[in-house]
Amino acid sequence: MPNSDFTCFQPSLFRFLKTLAANNNRDWFRQNKPRYEEELLAPCQAFIRSFQPHLKRLSPHFLADDRRVGGSLMRIYRDTRFAKDKTPYKTNVGIHFRHEMGKDVHCPAFYVHLAPGECFLGAGIWRPDSKALKMIRQAIDDEPTKWKRARDQKKFRAHFDLVGDSLKTAPRDFPKDHPLIVDLRRKDFIGVKKLREADVQDEGFMKAAADAFAASRVYMRFLCDALRIPS
Repeated sequence: MPNSDFTCFQPSLFRFLKTLAANNNRDWFRQNKPRYEEELLAPCQAFIRSFQPHLKRLSPHFLADDRRVGGSLMRIYRDTRFAKDKTPYKTNVGIHFRHEMGKDVHCPAFYVHLAPGECFLGAGIWRPDSKALKMIRQAIDDEPTKWKRARDQKKFRAHFDLVGDSLKTAPRDFPKDHPLIVDLRRKDFIGVKKLREADVQDEGFMKAAADAFAASRVYMRFLCDALRIPS
């Protein structure tokens, strides 16, 4: 299918997610599988295909993979093994353009989140493992000027706010009075750009997303350099 097969996300995707939230059970989903295929899966795969050239211009090391399983589109099926909430399906769309050297969501990536009343773009790394987290913190300590330049770049901060969880105290091996202690305490290094449903339903959304991600390149390069992977 050609890259031009995507124009914008449709209201039907959000209607499906709202209805799924009200009927989050396997019987309903089984009966409505054709709706899922047409209203959610197909447009998300089309978006991923169409975004490939934009992503390649940003970096050749991030992947836009339109496979329905194991690609950029995150599974709609929830892992309920250790969760109190046993509802079987996610009621949001997650599209994760991860680094080629990453194996899961806990790696540098560009991210698109779609849900009724909650749409956003993400750039960075969410919940890095202990080894990666230590490498990022060490890079901040070793190159504070480079980190502050990446964190505070006007172009980046015009689009993204840094969010995520933090430790309550200083991480091991760093003093509590470190000048960058707020950043060293972070457990997530992710920038988020909030969107409206109307934004992702606009025909200019793909370009707007690509422009926002392009604004994060210096920040993403810092994270990749810290992890010693190509950016």
